[in-house]
Amino acid sequence: MPESMAAQLRQDMECEGLLECFHGLRQLDRECFQVLVNAAEPLTIDEVAGVVGRERSTAYRSIQRLLQAGFIQKEQINYEQGGFYHVYSPTDSSKITTDMQRMLNDWYAKMGQLIQEFEAKYEQGEAPPAEG
Repeated sequence: MPESMAAQLRQDMECEGLLECFHGLRQLDRECFQVLVNAAEPLTIDEVAGVVGRERSTAYRSIQRLLQAGFIQKEQINYEQGGFYHVYSPTDSSKITTDMQRMLNDWYAKMGQLIQEFEAKYEQGEAPPAEG
């Protein structure tokens, strides 16, 4: 069960915790993201796996979660003789922060609406439904 908002607000949180808070990403995802941020050039899955000390398939799943969250980008590199491979790099931080701010604003608006609904419902003295 997810932690309550009150519990989350009492915790000390680092900025990297936003990866978990906003997108449900894991510690390994944070490590893979940091590897890509620190890299001088885009990296392959095998290179990321080597740096984080994990199997290729484990690093691949982490990279896929980062892609879905929009934190990294994938580029296809073609071989001259045919075939290709992919490399990964971090998305521009301003795009990531803009997306997180938009998500936070949407969440805030939704919570505001739910609070208003709660107030309207219980202001009228409507009792919560009986369990049974």
